Amino acid sequence: MNARTEPSQQEAAPPRPSLVRELLLVAGFFLVYKTGRQLAAGHTAEAFRNADRLWDLERAVHLPREGAVQHLLLHGDALVRAANTYYATVHFPATLAFLVWLYLRRPAHYVWARRVLTAVTGAALLLHLAFPLAPPRMLAATGLLDTARLYGPSVYGPPQSDQLSNQFAAMPSLHFGWALMVALGLIAVTRSRWRVLWLLHPALTLLVIVGTANHYWLDALAATALLGLALALLPRPGPTATTAGRGAGRLLPAPRRGEAAGRDAVLVGAGR
Repeated sequence: MNARTEPSQQEAAPPRPSLVRELLLVAGFFLVYKTGRQLAAGHTAEAFRNADRLWDLERAVHLPREGAVQHLLLHGDALVRAANTYYATVHFPATLAFLVWLYLRRPAHYVWARRVLTAVTGAALLLHLAFPLAPPRMLAATGLLDTARLYGPSVYGPPQSDQLSNQFAAMPSLHFGWALMVALGLIAVTRSRWRVLWLLHPALTLLVIVGTANHYWLDALAATALLGLALALLPRPGPTATTAGRGAGRLLPAPRRGEAAGRDAVLVGAGR
């Protein structure tokens, strides 16, 4: 194969999706989420019944008590406020930054990550409708405090008047599911020897969502199961897409004179 028949890295680079189309997809998914929020209204009693059952199940299988994590956060006002701030401000920006970086640097992996996150979020919305669940901060049996309301900052208003979020959608935890996908995605597309440290993001997110009494342990386990299923059904691109994305725009080195002559001789002989 000579320089005329060898595909260039520029040709192998996957095309970057249309930015307008991607923005329209995000807007459409937000509308779907808002519709789900309205459909979930009026299930308060069922959400509390499910919360009682889930709490009893966690105790029956001897999961650690969420209160142990919250007790650690309550050692200092600054610590609990930092946890509340992390919960309120890191979730969306971190996921958005992850997708923007992939869009600019790894187009093929961007499409993969967007599909996985869409699948996980869509399945989560269906589960929110089928299994409304009050978070532990609302359940008296847990003995947990609503740290965001007591110490701030809080992203939720009274459940009856909150039109921006579904507060009875504790399971699965999209906070944890998205954070885990961000970490796994960055580990998959980077080559640093320290890339495993990206797992600190979901680990810290898990401690925050449990310690602030916004989620149960089982909410994170459910999100992990959904993400695992999505990753199994939507495998990531192979190494060719990564190397092509890195090498896009680079010129192939010209063959040395001896190499070019040897290649031409092989091609001539092969054509006889």
